[in-house]
Amino acid sequence: MATGTEPPHVNTGVHEATRATIAPGHLRTDRWWLAPALTAAGLLAFIVYSTWRAFANDDYYAAPYVSPFYSPCLAENCEPMRAGPNWEIFGSWWGLSPALLILIFPLGFRLTCYYYRKAYYRGFWASPPACAVAEPHKKYTGETRFPLILQNIHRYFFYAAVPVAGILTYDTVLAFRDENYEWGHMGLGTLVFLVNIVLIWAYTLSCHSCRHIIGGRLRHFSKHPVRYRLWDWVGRLNARHMQLAWASLLSVALADFYVYLVASGVFDDPRLF
Repeated sequence: MATGTEPPHVNTGVHEATRATIAPGHLRTDRWWLAPALTAAGLLAFIVYSTWRAFANDDYYAAPYVSPFYSPCLAENCEPMRAGPNWEIFGSWWGLSPALLILIFPLGFRLTCYYYRKAYYRGFWASPPACAVAEPHKKYTGETRFPLILQNIHRYFFYAAVPVAGILTYDTVLAFRDENYEWGHMGLGTLVFLVNIVLIWAYTLSCHSCRHIIGGRLRHFSKHPVRYRLWDWVGRLNARHMQLAWASLLSVALADFYVYLVASGVFDDPRLF
C-alpha cells in the first residue's frame, strides 16, 4: 500500500534496482529456449524463401495459376495473364520484380501483427526470450521509439490486406479453368489455392484490428445484434490467431512454390476433372 513516502519510481528496464535480485539469470529448468529458437528458424526460413522468390521475377505464372507473391501484378514487365490481375500502373521504367510492388502490403500486415510481434520479439530480439527469463537489454522502451513505434500503423495495413485477400480470392476463382482458359476444370493447384485462400481470410479476419473495427466503440451490444454476432465470430477466430498466422504463412509459401514447380516444368498440374 502506498504511504506517500516512497521515492519516485524511475523505470530503468529489467535490471531495475527495485526488482528482486537472484544470482542466476532465471530459475527455469525446462528447455525454455526451444520455442523461441524454432520460431526464429521458421520465420527466417520464410524470409529467405520469400526474398528469393520476390527477386526471382520468373516462374510465377502457369495458366491458370498465378503466384500469390505476384498478384496483383502492377508493372508493365509482368507476364501477361489472361483475365488475370494485370494492372500496368508502373510503366517500362520499372525494371525490378513486380512482386516488390505488392508484397509490401501483406508483409507490412504480418510484420505489425500482434502475434508476429511476440514471435519475432522473442525469437530474434530476446525481448524477452521467454516467460520468467530476463531479457539481456539494459533498458526497455517498448514501442515508443523508432523503428518499433511504426508498429502502431497495423490497422492501416489491415485496410490494405483486405483488398489483397479479395484479389487472391479472384485468383482462386480463375483456378477453376484449365491451361487453355476453359471453365469447369479443377486441378491439384486449385485445391492448393482453395486451402490457401481460406487460411488467408481466416488469418486476416482473426486480426485484433478487425475485431476492434467490428465491435469497438459500442456502449451496448444489445442495440447492435448484427455487429455483436460478427464480433463474437471474429473473437472465436481471434482465439486461434497464432495457429492461423503460421498456417497461412505456410500455405502462401506452398501456393507460390506449387506455381513455381509447374511454371518451371518440374511436373504438369494433375487434373481432377
